[in-house]
Amino acid sequence: MNGSGGAFKKHVVRYALGLAVVLFFLGYAAHWYYVPLLTRLEAIAYDERLRLTMPQGLDPRIVIVDIDERSLAVEGRWPWPRNRLALLLDRLFDDYHVRVLGFDVVFAEPDVSSGLKVLDELARGDLKGVPAFQTSLQNVRPRLEYDRLFADKLKGRPVVLGFYFTTNDVRANQLPPPVLPPGVFRGRNVAVPSYTGYGSNLPELQAAAAASGHFTPASDPDGVFRRVPMLSEFGGAYYEPLSLAVVRLLAGSPDIKPGFTTPMGWARDYPGLEWLEAGPMRVPVDIEVATLVPFRGPEKSFPYVSITDVLQGRAPKAALEGKIVLVGTTSPGLQDMRNTPVGGVYPGVEIHANLIAGLLDGSIKQRPPYVLGAEVVLLALAGLVMALVLPLLNPLRASILTLIVLATVIGLNLVVWQYGNLVLPLASGLSMVLLLFALNMSYGFFVESRAKRQITGRFGQYVPPELVDEMARNPDKFSMEGESRELSILFSDVRGFTTISEGLEPKELSNLMNEFLTPLTQVIYRHRGTIDKYMGDAIMAFWGAPLPDEQHARHALLAGLEMQATMKALEPQFQARGWPALSMGVGVNTGRVSVGNMGSQLRVAYTVMGNVVNTASRLEGLTKQYGVGMIVGEDTRAACPDVVFRELDRVRPKGKSEPLAIYEPIGLAQQVATARHDELSLWHQDLKQYRAQQWDLAELQLINLQRAHPDNALYREFFSRIAHFRKTPPGGGWDGTWIAESK
Repeated sequence: MNGSGGAFKKHVVRYALGLAVVLFFLGYAAHWYYVPLLTRLEAIAYDERLRLTMPQGLDPRIVIVDIDERSLAVEGRWPWPRNRLALLLDRLFDDYHVRVLGFDVVFAEPDVSSGLKVLDELARGDLKGVPAFQTSLQNVRPRLEYDRLFADKLKGRPVVLGFYFTTNDVRANQLPPPVLPPGVFRGRNVAVPSYTGYGSNLPELQAAAAASGHFTPASDPDGVFRRVPMLSEFGGAYYEPLSLAVVRLLAGSPDIKPGFTTPMGWARDYPGLEWLEAGPMRVPVDIEVATLVPFRGPEKSFPYVSITDVLQGRAPKAALEGKIVLVGTTSPGLQDMRNTPVGGVYPGVEIHANLIAGLLDGSIKQRPPYVLGAEVVLLALAGLVMALVLPLLNPLRASILTLIVLATVIGLNLVVWQYGNLVLPLASGLSMVLLLFALNMSYGFFVESRAKRQITGRFGQYVPPELVDEMARNPDKFSMEGESRELSILFSDVRGFTTISEGLEPKELSNLMNEFLTPLTQVIYRHRGTIDKYMGDAIMAFWGAPLPDEQHARHALLAGLEMQATMKALEPQFQARGWPALSMGVGVNTGRVSVGNMGSQLRVAYTVMGNVVNTASRLEGLTKQYGVGMIVGEDTRAACPDVVFRELDRVRPKGKSEPLAIYEPIGLAQQVATARHDELSLWHQDLKQYRAQQWDLAELQLINLQRAHPDNALYREFFSRIAHFRKTPPGGGWDGTWIAESK
């Protein structure tokens, strides 16, 4: 007894620490509090098990008809005229005899591409009294009403249309009928995702379709798509996803019925909803009424057929006959790529395909609410063994016990995963065991202040202090090693600074540079930018590294606009000191670059390299030619939908082989005046006339624009070009691209 009591007293601190660790993990398992790191580790553990046990191979039952880059090149920019989609339906059902068709796109706006609206205006106006025109118009009307033509082709065919929900209070068209009415979960704590807005299909298309399902993205906290909500709530009613709608249509559209269990004891607060029934099919759902996507493998685990080959009738019949077909896109420009456990850039349409296959096979992993109880029991058993026994063992025996417990936890988890289709938490158990082992073996954690000093030494010269602190809190989330990443690059340069500097004494020149470089740097820091280097009066900065920034393009663009405003605000101060007013050009470009420590064995710098960087510099150089303060590339523009832009030109910068569209950011949409919108509309019309080589119309429009804005250098530039092209026409194959002569 004395020996036992002495051993307890000797290890009382270790027992206390061990039991505290066990209680901490039990509290996390019981959802008493949220630990982001453990949640992230659990996601990683799930992803690893998924990748380890995926069936791989090609599933020929589901075919993706892809709106790919080749189709866009052949058929034109999306959206296409609905008469082409009507032809697609005829091809798929009449020629290829597909079983069911799902659209991973939404048709929310009327199709006016046929020109019928213009003809109707003529019929009511200038040609109102021309009987022959009126008769001809009525004869051709059925062929020009593309939406009605598309709707007629939908009728009587097993087609599922897609729509989406949003948390913005924006509602386009009308939702299809819900699959469950309001009040079905009254009195139960069912956590169905709820939305306040939606974008649906045109009413006549919606009415003609056999079914509809939403494709609203729903990612986990780490931004990875692992689950799809089987029900989404709007206005009290409940709607199904596209994948479930396709499978139900295949099964004859049976009603959906919630499947409840009766919670016991500790689970009294749980809703008890564990599955949804649709005929003989049972769909397991988790506590948020979501289903885990049973990924078959990496991208292209299902056959892909280019949509243009279907439209042209060139696709092999055997590839589509009797198949389930999903129409979606892999084109990056249409922005339907997702981050998934099996690929960081994964087509959203293939997520639907995986889930359809899993629903058909009944191979979906389950994570029901009672998993909580199983996790608590397993953690308690493993934790108590480790906490009470480890202090009594020497390092070798402690290591052997830890390995045995780890192997038991992992083995049991994989058995129920593979043979029971049950997802038990894994990361919390492994983390607890390893932490207990580390505590008992006297290993300490890294000291946070030391990590912060190291990070500050490495990055203090590049990034704002707020980001240094953020990096210090999460040092594992970044690296100085070279990597490929999508970033946004900014170049700024003061115009004519060489001439200005020649008239100043060295000390005065230094003061002048400090007076504008300091506030410009502060602007970049405020927008979470990283300073790459100062090149005299020029600044190079980038966004999205070393810490990831999902809004890097927007932050870079807003920084550029604020830099322009800052230079303008400095003019009175400069004038008071006898300094000249300074004007500055800014170029911003977005794309994939190499970022990291680069240099020699003697000196390295954290910097970016690549074609995107060079293009950003060229864009800044073009600002003077076009008489604007800032120019951005097409990818930057696409990433900032809430900003108003003026398209300036399509140019091929010096040293570049491919043309690119360039844009001038005007400001946030809600801050741009109506008069400015009107000017931009006139300019964009003029640009179309210019590219169509309609010189007279373009010149007339420019005269009107310049009369209202006589100091605009952009309009003078295009006056000069029109005069040039009148003498030297660009030819019939010209696409409007201007070849820049200088950098």
